[in-house]
Amino acid sequence: MSHFLLSRPALAAFALILLPVGAVATVTSAKPSDSTQLCEISATTSSGMVKLDALLHADKAVAGSYTFQVRKTGGGGSSTINQGGDFNAAPGQTATLSSVSLGSQGAVYKAKLDVTIGGKSFSCMKQIPGD
Repeated sequence: MSHFLLSRPALAAFALILLPVGAVATVTSAKPSDSTQLCEISATTSSGMVKLDALLHADKAVAGSYTFQVRKTGGGGSSTINQGGDFNAAPGQTATLSSVSLGSQGAVYKAKLDVTIGGKSFSCMKQIPGD
């Protein structure tokens, strides 16, 4: 078994690199006060409809690609919606990568947002019960 030691400055730099990775790994269970949350799936219901927004919170200018998948079950059948593409996000802004509006009566939606930035990938998930 080999041991690898880092100097204190190197360890601090390594921690700064891993901090976003750790934040991404916990994004689905992030506390509302957790400012390191990078992605989010927002659900807004109104008049028998649900609007799902795939959001990216950027603390610096970033570019990458995403896929947004929404699976519906119940309410008269099942379906899957896939969207995706490239994006550029401005620093300090929340970028809406994709939006989907669907009927919410009797349906359950499982949404997954996969984002790749600089060769690193992360995901956010959300389940939305129907009315």
